[in-house]
Amino acid sequence: MLSGVKHIVLVLSGKGGVGKSTVSTQLAVTFKDCGYKVGLLDVDLCGPSIPYLLNLEDKDVHQCPQGWVPVYADKEQNLAVMSIGFLLKNKNDAVVWRGPKKHAMIKQFLTDVYWQDIDYLIIDTPPGTSDEHITVMENLKTLNCDGAILVTTPQAVAIEDVRKELTFCRKTGIPVLGVIENMSGFVCPTCSECTNIFSSGGGQSLANIAGVPFLGCVPIDPRVALSTEKGQNCVATIPDSPISAVFQDIVKSLTKPRVGADDTSS
Repeated sequence: MLSGVKHIVLVLSGKGGVGKSTVSTQLAVTFKDCGYKVGLLDVDLCGPSIPYLLNLEDKDVHQCPQGWVPVYADKEQNLAVMSIGFLLKNKNDAVVWRGPKKHAMIKQFLTDVYWQDIDYLIIDTPPGTSDEHITVMENLKTLNCDGAILVTTPQAVAIEDVRKELTFCRKTGIPVLGVIENMSGFVCPTCSECTNIFSSGGGQSLANIAGVPFLGCVPIDPRVALSTEKGQNCVATIPDSPISAVFQDIVKSLTKPRVGADDTSS
């Protein structure tokens, strides 16, 4: 089912709460707005937030002869979404599964979803370096996976955890496409001035130490939170937000032809 997918990008984080799913969602909608056909796969089985972030919680997944048909977030069907959130009877239901059942579900997501021909598949993974990640890697090892984007916040504790994610990528042979520092400062909704309420520069330093690209700083903008709660794309609805410019630059960087493969051994 993934043979028609031209590019696969993983979004990883060392810990929860760094905004990995928000980054995955905004990346997907920015790719779509740039004219690409995009798939967004949510394999965070215990915390599926993609349906909420795209205002798709009331949607259902259907079957076709080729497999599961993903939920489309737009009328043109340029943004396809798959999440276990669509399979739960109630959005408040908890997924209380042991490892083997999780592995089977992730494998089914990677083999039975009828994505058709899409340009980019963004895979939002659970936090950490757990069994679920290994299952994803085992199913992607025969495919052309572009690599992983690591999401961190400026705090030292988050950066320390992302270091472990870098080690995971090196051990599993996943190219690292770059680091994104999320929640990097607070954008005042009145004057648009950005204030570093946390420390700053941690993501850049981590990228420098690891020898991987630093993709950008994503600040906190309250307008984006309101836009997201309505299922809207902040890049389109709030073009003057610094976040819009950051994601557009990230997509340009990711779509730029790369010479050789990323070095994950440094």
